[in-house]
Amino acid sequence: MKKLKTVRFLLFIMLFAALIAMTGCGAAEQTADPGIPDGTYVATFKTDNSMFHVNDAYQDKGILTVEDGKMTIHVSLQSKKIVNLYPGTSEDAQKEGAKLLEPATDIVTYPDGYTDEVYGFDVPVPALDEEFDLALLGTKGKWYDHKVIVSDPVEGDDINAVIGGNSETQVPAAAELGLSDGEHTAEVTLEGGTGRASVESPALLRINGDECIAVIKWSSPHYDYMIVDGQRYEPVNTEGNSVFEIPVPYFDKAVKVTADTTAMSEPHEIEYTLTFDSASVK
Repeated sequence: MKKLKTVRFLLFIMLFAALIAMTGCGAAEQTADPGIPDGTYVATFKTDNSMFHVNDAYQDKGILTVEDGKMTIHVSLQSKKIVNLYPGTSEDAQKEGAKLLEPATDIVTYPDGYTDEVYGFDVPVPALDEEFDLALLGTKGKWYDHKVIVSDPVEGDDINAVIGGNSETQVPAAAELGLSDGEHTAEVTLEGGTGRASVESPALLRINGDECIAVIKWSSPHYDYMIVDGQRYEPVNTEGNSVFEIPVPYFDKAVKVTADTTAMSEPHEIEYTLTFDSASVK
């Protein structure tokens, strides 16, 4: 009988050890292999919404850090209107004990030399090239669900070097063109959407010191607002095709804009780019 108890005890120990080993294997499988060595990279950070994205100065790029196989990307946002992020759903973000991502204050420099303070966040990245949940909390205290994806890591820590920099020859700002105050014109190219919309070119430019304002006239009367660099602009006319006055941060490089159209069954925001040709300025 004593021998039988001993055998049972040994069998129990072996089974317990096997269970621990299996648990250990499961935990190891949950640690994703980043697929790239430890180090610092410039990576692309894309979201599912035009109102939530990396600051325009950085063209969807952030600094990805890989350490001990774990990945974190630091992204500078458009403003301070997003006060917290949560790596998961908005429902989980509001549960007791949820660890929210706190903002840091980043200083960004735009191609025209203007600087601004915005919020930046260190976002855990579970895997490259795969969508994951990232909820955000706005200044009005409401949570929103979003999907984001991180991709295309390039070794280094200089975003400007990856996107081509903000040098004078590549993206000359209005002040750098030496334009006098007053009205000028410049050829403008519209891209994006279905391709059916257009804007009048050349467009009128109003120069006042370092400020350059473009008068954008659409081929349709159904645009009720535009968004440039997170700022909303209303039409300046009430009749005829929609006309807006928007800032021009730089020339010879695509400026991301969003335009809301009421031509469909319900209002719909469409992403476009406008490129102002510095060589055509008159």
